[in-house]
Amino acid sequence: MRKLPLHIKILIGLFLGIIWAVISAVFGFSKFTADWIAPFGEVFIRVLTMIAVPLVLFSIIQGITSLSDTRRLGILGLKTLSVYLVTTLSAIIIGLVLVNTFKPGVHIDENQRIVNRMAYELWVERTPGVDKLDDADYLNNTQYIDYQVDANRRLQEVDEESGLKSKISETNKRKESSPLIFIVDMVPSNVFASLSEGKMLQVIFFAIFTGVIIVMLPREKVEMVIQFVDGANAIFIRMVEVVMLGAPFFVFALMAGKVSELAGDDLGAVQEIFKALGFYSLVVVIGLALMIFIFYPTVVRLINKNMKYRHFFRSISPAQFLAFSTSSSAATLPVTMECVTDNLKVKPEIASFVLPIGATVNMDGTSLYQSVAVVFLAQFHLIDLSLSQQMIIVITATLASIGSAAVPSAGLIMLIIVLQSVGLNPAWIAIIFPVDRILDMCRTVVNVTGDASVSTIVEKLE
Repeated sequence: MRKLPLHIKILIGLFLGIIWAVISAVFGFSKFTADWIAPFGEVFIRVLTMIAVPLVLFSIIQGITSLSDTRRLGILGLKTLSVYLVTTLSAIIIGLVLVNTFKPGVHIDENQRIVNRMAYELWVERTPGVDKLDDADYLNNTQYIDYQVDANRRLQEVDEESGLKSKISETNKRKESSPLIFIVDMVPSNVFASLSEGKMLQVIFFAIFTGVIIVMLPREKVEMVIQFVDGANAIFIRMVEVVMLGAPFFVFALMAGKVSELAGDDLGAVQEIFKALGFYSLVVVIGLALMIFIFYPTVVRLINKNMKYRHFFRSISPAQFLAFSTSSSAATLPVTMECVTDNLKVKPEIASFVLPIGATVNMDGTSLYQSVAVVFLAQFHLIDLSLSQQMIIVITATLASIGSAAVPSAGLIMLIIVLQSVGLNPAWIAIIFPVDRILDMCRTVVNVTGDASVSTIVEKLE
């Protein structure tokens, strides 16, 4: 095993974890897996998250102090955000093209779609300030009178889904507040609280502010501070290297625990998990795969002619496999930084500035997923969204990806915002919950791949 590259070891651990979960489901010892194996995966995520926050703090400060020019910092920041904005817009458009081409929402029983449509019309009637998106009227059509009981029950089931009301209420409060609330969320009132709670965007703000002030002061006054930051950054990078020695086992524990949690002792449930889970999931996965294997390599190659396709993926594959296992860009960040600087040879000062920002604000995978989800849910309820309504999805999803960066459960908040922007029931997110966990793992891989791609692009644009 020692001679195998790290990404191969991680991949083996990932597959062994899935196999273990299947075996535990067959022989009925999922509880053993949950009690004695899964905790090691949780420890792994906690250790990576523990390292990620101080690593972001010190790496950004170090990156800025190494630039030694606030004007260059401003240009670097503008380039970084511009490239992230372009990739996010591209992801949303790719998602919309796919969902309109394959129409996953129409591949269900027509009677079920009629019930869903009538439930939607009931929701419109009972919700002040919401208008129907088209002229169709199933609710008052005597042809569908027998569907009304099912429609009422369907609406009640969706609205009473546990855990959703608080999120919808939270989203509505944010919408009613100042349009600049996301800027307020970026600024910490207590930096130590932000560090302990892992509020990454606030940590980034403090790090950038601190780094800029250090650059503005005379070198002799801050020399010891710079040396301390350099030393601290080296310590946390070394921590990542040590932790990654055990990554194959920890990834095994993560996958075994997650799949066992989803499936329990029911082998049929395991089989359901690894089915396509319908046309909807398939369309999302196709879109995410296009982003990973075609969009990012093509854009990187256009900017950097010397970047080889195989070298690019071989360089970042440890971060990709880890992203799939942890479903967290922030937890994967230390490994992403190591892959980008050591393998892709991006300058540390560029990587330490671009990657932490990307881990927080870059949500390409999430944005693509949401554009597919919203149109799918509309199709599922016999609603045809017009081109102008889909343009609203593009604009809202892009702004939401920026504005929700500092918010916990940002992906969920973003989807609620986008659904509300086109006049759809935000409680419909309950419909796609069963497959969300698997898709979350896939879209995190896209987010991490996007971060690595943007760092190479920004360096080449320097």
